[in-house]
Amino acid sequence: QRRIVWMAGGQVWEDSKLDEWPTDDYYLFADDLGPKVTDEVLQQSFGKFQSLQHVQVICEKATGKSHGYGFLSFGDADDFFAAWKEFNGKYVGSRPIKLRKSTWKDCNADICKVKCHDKHAFLDYKQHKW
Repeated sequence: QRRIVWMAGGQVWEDSKLDEWPTDDYYLFADDLGPKVTDEVLQQSFGKFQSLQHVQVICEKATGKSHGYGFLSFGDADDFFAAWKEFNGKYVGSRPIKLRKSTWKDCNADICKVKCHDKHAFLDYKQHKW
């Protein structure tokens, strides 16, 4: 099992939801999603790309409302680029979506980086999670 540790705003947390995502694929960040765009809508819209592996619209935990962005995972670089080219600026739901290469992997803070960058946040995380 992978450990995905995030650090932002002086806080550190672990995200187990990313364990479901493949580690060796290509990710698109989908922004400006309309409020009615769900995982199913993204899956249906991008489903023609055979290597589409996973989609997720990020929602508020308490209300289930979309934050207006999500992620798509492709196993093949050709599908990744074709989807990006075809759908960037196209309507999915009620708005044209904005696509770009996801940098979420760059945001994963390994423990050494967390220790060096924000020792207070790391110690707080360690005290509550370990």
